Amino acid sequence: MDSAPRHPFLKGLSKHRGAPPTVVVIFGASGDLTARKLIPAIYNLACDNLLPADFFLIGYGRTSVPDEEFRKIASDAITQFSRRPFQAEIWQRVGERTHYQAGGYDELEAFNQLRQRIETIEKSVGQDVQALFYISTPPTVFRPILENLGAAGLAARHLGTEKASKVIIEKPFGRDLASAQELNRVIGGVFQEKQVFRIDHYLGKETVQDLLVQRFANTIFEPIWNRNYVDCVQITVAEDLGVGTRGGYYETSGAMRDMIQNHTMQLLALTAMEPPVSLDPEAVRDEKVKVLKAIRPLDLHPIEGDTVRAQYAEGLVAGKPVPGYTQEKGVSPESATETYAALRLNIANWRWDGVPFYLRSGKRMARRVSEIAIQFKRPPGNLFSESEMINLTSNTLAFQIQPDEGSTVSLNAKIPGLETRIQPVKMHFRYKTTFGSNTPEAYERLVLDAMIGDGTLFIRGDETEASWKLITPVHESWAALGARGMEGYAAGSWGPLAADRLLWKDRHQWRRP
Repeated sequence: MDSAPRHPFLKGLSKHRGAPPTVVVIFGASGDLTARKLIPAIYNLACDNLLPADFFLIGYGRTSVPDEEFRKIASDAITQFSRRPFQAEIWQRVGERTHYQAGGYDELEAFNQLRQRIETIEKSVGQDVQALFYISTPPTVFRPILENLGAAGLAARHLGTEKASKVIIEKPFGRDLASAQELNRVIGGVFQEKQVFRIDHYLGKETVQDLLVQRFANTIFEPIWNRNYVDCVQITVAEDLGVGTRGGYYETSGAMRDMIQNHTMQLLALTAMEPPVSLDPEAVRDEKVKVLKAIRPLDLHPIEGDTVRAQYAEGLVAGKPVPGYTQEKGVSPESATETYAALRLNIANWRWDGVPFYLRSGKRMARRVSEIAIQFKRPPGNLFSESEMINLTSNTLAFQIQPDEGSTVSLNAKIPGLETRIQPVKMHFRYKTTFGSNTPEAYERLVLDAMIGDGTLFIRGDETEASWKLITPVHESWAALGARGMEGYAAGSWGPLAADRLLWKDRHQWRRP
C-alpha cells in the first residue's frame, strides 16, 4: 500500500484522518455514477492509504450478482475511469472485502439481510463498524430506501457514537419546495441531521474549496469583497454537449433544476457568505443559509423580469453541425423545457445591497467552462482618460472550476514604450501547473469527509429548502406560460440575446470565459 506515491496535496495529512472501521453500502451499484466516480474514488483513497484498516464495500442492487462478478466489475471500472492506473496489489485489500447484496429497494427482508451481513462483518473484525449508506439511485426510490433503512434498524446503529450510521444522498433533492420539504421530512423520520450528507460534487472541487481560502486567508481580498468595491458577480456553468441520450430525463428537469438550483446556487452561497466564526461545519453552513435567505424574490415578468430561459437550436460545435434540442432523441417537438437559464439576483444585506449577481447555465454553448467572476468597480476620476491608447477595463478575479482549475486576476498595465499606453493583462494560477496534474477528484474528498463525519462540503436540509423557495416560483411562472417567452440560441453560441439584455439594464455585459 505504501508503495503508491502520495499526491503533494496530501502532505502533512494524517493517513486515516480518524476514520473508524467502515462498511460502505452503495445503493444503485450497477449505475453509471458508481462505475465512473464512486469505485474509482474508493480505489484512489486506498492508493493514498486514507481508508481505515477495516474497510468493506457492499454493492446493493435489484439484479443478483455474485461477489466475484461484482469485484470484476469494480476492477474494470477502476481500469477505465480512475485517474491512476489500476494496480492489483493496491486494490487487493479492498477487493477481497467487496461484496454484493441483491434486493429490491422496497423489500424490507432484503434490508434485514443487509443488516445481518454488516453484523457478520463486525463479528469477523471483533469490533463495531460504522455503516455509510450511499444512495446513488433515481430519486423515485429515495423514500423506500430511507424508510427501509429505518425499519431494518440500520439507521440507528451505534447512534451517539463516532460509529453511528451515515447516509449520503445524491441530487436532486426534490423538484420544488414542497417535494424538498417532504424529502426532508422522510429523512428526518429516520436519521438525525448530523447523520445526513446531501452531496453536490461541485463542493468537492479544489477551486470551490480554494474560494474560501482566497477570501479568508488573504487580506488583499476580504476588505474589498463588498458593495463598496464590487460592481457585479457572474457565475457561469456552461456545457458544450447537448442532452445526448438523456433527452427523456432532461425533459423532466431542464437547466434550472439540473444546474442552477443546486450547483450554481452553491457557488453563489460560498461567494457571498459572511466569514464564519470558525471552520466548524455548522458555522460554515449557517452562513450559506443566511445568504440564500437574504436573496430578494425574483421579478417574474416574462420580458422585463430577472429570468431568461431558452432552448438551443441547430448550429456548429467544434466546427461540426449538431441538431437542435427538439430534434434530440426523447424530446418532444413542442417541448417547453429550457436548456439555458439565466438569473439576476440581488442580496438584501449590508455587504451586497445593490450588487447584482448574474447566474447562467446552458447546454450546447461555445465551450465547456464553469467559473465565478468577481468584477470590481472602475477606478474613480479620470487620471487615465479613455483614448485609443488607453484601454481601461474593470479588474476581475475569476475562479475557474472546470475544465482547468485555477484562478485569474485581470489588471490594467502599461505597455512598454515611451508613451503611456495601457491595456488589460492577466495573471494566472493553475492547479495543474503548480501542484501537478493528478489532482484528487471531488468524490474522493467527499466520500472521505462523510466517513469521518465532516459535513462542511455537504448541504444541510434547510439550505435545500431556502434554495427551492427562491426557484420554485420561477418554475411555476414558466409552467403557466408554456412555450411563450422561450428564447432560442444557436448551438455553439454563448446563449440568447435576451440574456445579454438582462445585464444591459445595469450597464453590464457577460464575460467571455
